[in-house]
Amino acid sequence: MQRGIEHAMGDATRPQGSGPRLIAHVCNDAGGWGRGFVLALSKRWPEPEAAFRAWYRDRADSGFALGAVQFVPVGEDIVVANMVGQHGYGPHPEDDPPVRYAAIASALAAVGEKARELSASVHMPRIGCGLAGGRWERIEPLIVEHLVRRDVPVTVYDLA
Repeated sequence: MQRGIEHAMGDATRPQGSGPRLIAHVCNDAGGWGRGFVLALSKRWPEPEAAFRAWYRDRADSGFALGAVQFVPVGEDIVVANMVGQHGYGPHPEDDPPVRYAAIASALAAVGEKARELSASVHMPRIGCGLAGGRWERIEPLIVEHLVRRDVPVTVYDLA
């Protein structure tokens, strides 16, 4: 039986439930880490930021690119998925936001594979819709395609 996306009020850095959990979020391809959801991650755990910065620094050889994902264990049964789905950051024209939907789709496919491998649920804020400037009506079908249809439980969090 295929599930849908569950929606919850709360903090995605404190994923509900038990068992293996992946926290997925979108990063930019310019190495920036300092605004948006990443601040909440860094406040809770130092590992995702440190791993992202090293991944970016070594990008010539590390596989860092739009659509790539870095999986960072942060605690018992919790892994953060740094998904590169945003081109640059900062001010942008309204008709060309930094979000890259194809990159998010590729990253979500990898997250889906990892979630199935770990028998994990996936938890996230409304990825790609904050600083990346994306539209939820374009992101949600990607989550359904790459996670929900693969029977991966997904919870999307909105702050109260």
